[in-house]
Amino acid sequence: MKIIVCIKQVPDTANVRLDPETHTLKREGVESIVNPFDLFALEAALRLREELGGAITAITMGPPQAAEVIKEAIGYGVDDGLLVSDRAFAGADTWATTRALAAAVEHLGGADLIVCGKQAVDGDTAQVGPGLAQRLDLPQVAFVKGWREISDGHLVLERQMDDGFDVVRLPLPGLITVVREVGEPRPPSLKGKMRAKKYQVPAVGAAELGLDPAEVGLAGSHTEVVKVFAPQAGGDRLMLGGTAEEAGARVIDLLVEAKVIAGGA
Repeated sequence: MKIIVCIKQVPDTANVRLDPETHTLKREGVESIVNPFDLFALEAALRLREELGGAITAITMGPPQAAEVIKEAIGYGVDDGLLVSDRAFAGADTWATTRALAAAVEHLGGADLIVCGKQAVDGDTAQVGPGLAQRLDLPQVAFVKGWREISDGHLVLERQMDDGFDVVRLPLPGLITVVREVGEPRPPSLKGKMRAKKYQVPAVGAAELGLDPAEVGLAGSHTEVVKVFAPQAGGDRLMLGGTAEEAGARVIDLLVEAKVIAGGA
């Protein structure tokens, strides 16, 4: 089985701070790490390879230093990697990001299965995995917590839901996003670390992927982050006394007064 796992380099959120003047994230001096949810995607890909055989390629989009997360993936046991990097990709929203990643997948000749983490901790949109599937016209299942059956032709998956889980059959080729319940990531192996140290990460840009700069990065984005800020605590408070019935009746009166709900006779 040919597996592609998508990973992302993100700032360590434990140390992220906001600039009080620019209201943007302070990235200087903040350590970059593999997106924590993507470690579960790596683990899922490794387990699937153990059961079905084949090879895993990790891809990431980012500046040149993002090659480090590919090397980390090699340390975990991934076979190969690809860095998607170009100044033209800067400022990409999820729409433009999936365009570049889809081109990268096609550049690699496609895959039987693409595995993504459920979301990135620096954006929390959970849009890239499903968006990539849409770009590639692949069936997809999000929030996968495990599988019951795997073969070269399909996967029978357990999809995490608020009230339990669904059992879903996914024909291959396809794409999944996984949650932490899929299994704790294994530690990198010594052999993997030694290989990662010597591994030369291949990189491709917009030209190699046949992409028009106007279709990627900020130019190709449909949304733009204008400002990031920490919400200020505030708001009026009203303490209601009396019994539960009296407090409940007062709440209804207040909602009617505020025209949130309609009053009755």
